[in-house]
Amino acid sequence: MQPCSIRLVSAGLVRSLLDFPSCAEVIRQIMPQVSAGEALLPLRQGMPIPNGLGVLGMMPGFIDGAPGWFGIKLVSLFPGNPARGLSSHLGLFALYEAESGTPLALLEAGSLTAIRTAAASVVATESLARPEAETLLIVGAGEQAEHHLRAFAMVRPFPRVRLWARNGRAAASVAEKLARESICDLQVFDSLEEAAAGADVICTVTSAREPVLTGNMLSPGMHLCLVGSSFPDRREVDDDVVAAASFFVDYRGSAFAQAGELLHAIKSGRVDKSHVRGEIGEVLSGACEGRASPEQVTVYKSLGVAAQDLGAARLVFERASAKGLGTVVSMG
Repeated sequence: MQPCSIRLVSAGLVRSLLDFPSCAEVIRQIMPQVSAGEALLPLRQGMPIPNGLGVLGMMPGFIDGAPGWFGIKLVSLFPGNPARGLSSHLGLFALYEAESGTPLALLEAGSLTAIRTAAASVVATESLARPEAETLLIVGAGEQAEHHLRAFAMVRPFPRVRLWARNGRAAASVAEKLARESICDLQVFDSLEEAAAGADVICTVTSAREPVLTGNMLSPGMHLCLVGSSFPDRREVDDDVVAAASFFVDYRGSAFAQAGELLHAIKSGRVDKSHVRGEIGEVLSGACEGRASPEQVTVYKSLGVAAQDLGAARLVFERASAKGLGTVVSMG
């Protein structure tokens, strides 16, 4: 039996090989495949750790192709980690090829997840926001806030960028860091109501359990990306926002099981399942109409699907292999 070898790819290498423009292009290609039924995406599973400090998340998936690819992401979600100087998401992504089931690579998953999540928001915004949108508001000041700001600056820049977070000091710190690196100049707001007024695109990237953005903060023509909440019992916006918007998702299977904002609005009777206009892959392929008018409010609910991780991991693996980067370990 011929021994196989796997390529180990560190966080730093993932970040150097997976730039936001390239990852956005991966999302544009992968999500239509998801909506066309060319992916196998079991629901994400979470195992609570008995000490109550975190959860082990497991996301397997398969993408058809020539060759096909499959893999699984194992990530620990420990919300208290930033206070320890650690990422709240720590883990690994195991990549396999589908012809023989050979494992190919083991990648650091925190950076992979952060980059592909932000890239997915950019792609959804390109597809659903008004083309002339000029003002972007990021709600939250954690890791995803910074990644979203970098992704938009590199792929779909906005002339005006705003930031609001419950932790004002954290928001100021993010603004200072990105200004120092010449990524973008942020206007930090003390009031979310004031920050939302006049915003064309709003991305919520918080850890909120209860809504921070409410229906009275909406204005005609807005586009929202709801990113931070990925559990059925958490939501970043209230039922009024859900009911008022044309609602799009990354994948119906996970949205109807885990999208807290949508599930709460359905349970309360404000909307039903038909309120979901389509998947972003259907919008990208032209199978579903996205924005229908300049006054329409659109929402994209991002839960993140394993297909996005697979596409991003495949690109990193191919680039690392071509350049001889990473550490190759024999499994024989």
